[in-house]
Amino acid sequence: MISEIPKLPDHVAGFMGTGYITALDYESVLIPTVEDKLERHDKVNFLYHLPEEFCGFEAGALWDDAKVGLTHRSEWGKVAMVCDVPWMERAVKVAAFLIKGEVKLFSTDHYHDAVAWVSD
Repeated sequence: MISEIPKLPDHVAGFMGTGYITALDYESVLIPTVEDKLERHDKVNFLYHLPEEFCGFEAGALWDDAKVGLTHRSEWGKVAMVCDVPWMERAVKVAAFLIKGEVKLFSTDHYHDAVAWVSD
């Protein structure tokens, strides 16, 4: 499940992914929120937090993630990924080459640092 992280600045799209994340999560929560913010801002910062309760993605969710990232690749300001999942950390490092914004990884115990960084 994906839920929007509340109380972030308007130029920040922040999400927490728990349990098993589906394409429907992207299509009903993440994508509309990102599109809405991009209507109001030239650049949007992005925060994605995958805490301990994260179990994985269905294939459709991974596809939606790639589409959102690449469709808006020049509209990202800062992208922060907060997780302690080794394969996700490797995936983010690879994806960082495709995104024009600055990408930074944070461990879950540095969540508040990530929030401060993307809120600038």
